[in-house]
Amino acid sequence: MTKLFLSQAQLEEWALEDKADLREGRLVVAAEGGSAWPLTPAVHVVQLVSGEDTHQLVSRVKTEEQLGRLGAEQMADSILVGDSAYEVVPGYVAEVGAPAPERKPNSETDLLAAFILNKM
Repeated sequence: MTKLFLSQAQLEEWALEDKADLREGRLVVAAEGGSAWPLTPAVHVVQLVSGEDTHQLVSRVKTEEQLGRLGAEQMADSILVGDSAYEVVPGYVAEVGAPAPERKPNSETDLLAAFILNKM
């Protein structure tokens, strides 16, 4: 299973261009005939704003569930963990299955991965 972080801004851009959309917790890619992959709300931790990075969160992607276990509070584009404040990019983690050896290289998963990587 491959996990890819997609920012909220990127998803909004794709939605405006009718390339992809977020529906019922899934990424629906128009070019793939409406194929859908599960999404989980997450953030990419960009930088430490104040305090110490005791949880080593900078440059990491964390889901809402993982943040909850840390006792983090999210407010727009920042999170607070104890006395530490971080700047984050809100988005989602897309779970894309790894291609099986017998699958052809032009599978939906391969095409989605290439599409996402070309846009990032």
